Amino acid sequence: MATDCGSFCVAPEKKLAILSFKDGAAGGGGVAEAVEEAVGTVPVDAVVAGAPAPPRWHFLGALQRNKVRALAPWVVCWQSVDRPELGPVLGRHAPGATVLIEVNLAGEPQKSGCAPEVAAALRDTLSGHGLVVAGLMAVPPAHDDPRRWFVALRELGERLGVAELSMGMTDDYETAVEEGATIVRVGRALFGDRPT
Repeated sequence: MATDCGSFCVAPEKKLAILSFKDGAAGGGGVAEAVEEAVGTVPVDAVVAGAPAPPRWHFLGALQRNKVRALAPWVVCWQSVDRPELGPVLGRHAPGATVLIEVNLAGEPQKSGCAPEVAAALRDTLSGHGLVVAGLMAVPPAHDDPRRWFVALRELGERLGVAELSMGMTDDYETAVEEGATIVRVGRALFGDRPT
């Protein structure tokens, strides 16, 4: 089954941002810490002016069920699906959507993501709601060698039979690519540090 997860990065100064146009396909990315603000501030006309194809938005961040309906027209890949309760609402407002399961590999309490041992059940639940589970997404612990976490995500992806691995950011994307990343998030490398 075809999926719609192209490469993308996060632009710190926008909640949703188009980042590249290549070979007639636009790649986009997004962070939605406040969805109301995100949907209200996307400069669609400015973003798509001169673009060879409409932008493809990726959603990253804590996804609230009550925000899916507002975001659904904009998003083609939901990268932070971490619980079964999101399945029915995504299936209703974004039927056939491409999703990545966010996995909290290290069990860090401050991070979202499902435990690796429930990822298969979550994949089945989401598929049961008509969603295309294309892969997995994870962020390794900040002060640890990321390689072992990238290996763990790749191995989990192989067991689950998914193709996409969204792992690696500005400081560790090269290691992530070596370990099989198909999507990296390098917004800081492109746009600099976020304002504090």
